[in-house]
Amino acid sequence: MGKHLILVGGGHAHLTVLKNLKDFVDRGHRVTLVNPSEYHYYSGMGPGLISGLYSPDQVRFHVGRMATDRGAAFVRDQVVRIDADQRLLQLASGDSLSYDFASFNTGSSVPDSLDAGIPSCVIPVKPISGLLEARQRILAELSAKRMRLVVVGGGPAGIELCGNLWRLVRDVGGRAELTLVGGRRLLGGFPDRVRLLALASLAERGIRVLEGVKAQSIEASRVVLSDGDELVCDRVFLAVGVQPSRIFTDSNLEVGADGGLLVDDTLRSLSSPELFGGGDCICLQSRPLPKVGVFAVRQNPILYHNLMAALEEEAMRHFVPQKMYMLILNLGNGRGILQRGRLVFSGRWPFLLKDWIDRRFMARFQVSGERTE
Repeated sequence: MGKHLILVGGGHAHLTVLKNLKDFVDRGHRVTLVNPSEYHYYSGMGPGLISGLYSPDQVRFHVGRMATDRGAAFVRDQVVRIDADQRLLQLASGDSLSYDFASFNTGSSVPDSLDAGIPSCVIPVKPISGLLEARQRILAELSAKRMRLVVVGGGPAGIELCGNLWRLVRDVGGRAELTLVGGRRLLGGFPDRVRLLALASLAERGIRVLEGVKAQSIEASRVVLSDGDELVCDRVFLAVGVQPSRIFTDSNLEVGADGGLLVDDTLRSLSSPELFGGGDCICLQSRPLPKVGVFAVRQNPILYHNLMAALEEEAMRHFVPQKMYMLILNLGNGRGILQRGRLVFSGRWPFLLKDWIDRRFMARFQVSGERTE
């Protein structure tokens, strides 16, 4: 007898499952995708979306249509609570869905320590779709005035955002003052060469970088810094790290230190064997992972195999994360910084490599018409 599989979130780690949903349906199983939007935006191309390097249809997957085209149901909603004992998912709309197995790929969000209760001038780096709206607002304002744009966060996302905001302003002939609040140290966890290359790239374009200070609060049109100084601003972008949603903690499931669903090497929940997950919303018991997309992408085939194995009562496969991965920063000026272990390269070819990798990934899963009709 067929079982009901619910996919919660249409993120990177679920794409192989979504692309091959017919395999589940053909075996008599019922599949439902629950996602707050019919689209999922690829975070690796988000900075290029705000600069205009990529159009919206180039950086998103029509996950709603991926589901319905392959015989699954699509529910445009959000799961707010999990009743693991009753195998029920409570939705924001007030409805509930019962499941035999459920898999979570709900991604992450910017911590709310700064953006709770703050004005509409603040744009968190996630969800990625918010960057598209931010681009439209900035374009409208650039035609009328010189803008003051602040990016908070000294990690890769902050640097990519700064570089691509610079490109947005340059390409439309606008005027803007760009400031990056880098925290204690820009790219503190990276080799010094990566940091110095990034600093040089920002400096040569007139982007101001503040190190040794953090954003304390955001009030009206100003950012209050930890040293007491203030930055007047028109738009503030938050790129201060990401965290999973509180749904797993609030549902009394076993979680990792960051609140992500605690899973074993088969990507199965330690507290509820009917639950699986991938990407930023989980915490791997054997080795907590950085919140980078490469791990979600590598979890794709494992989740596909193990969800089918759970439904069919077959053997599971184990996810073994690589110890070293490649990072390429899109600096917004047609150049990039590539880092893998101790190897560091900069220039045009790292950006071209990133662009090729990203476009190839999109082409692999853009199978259901991503353009708005």
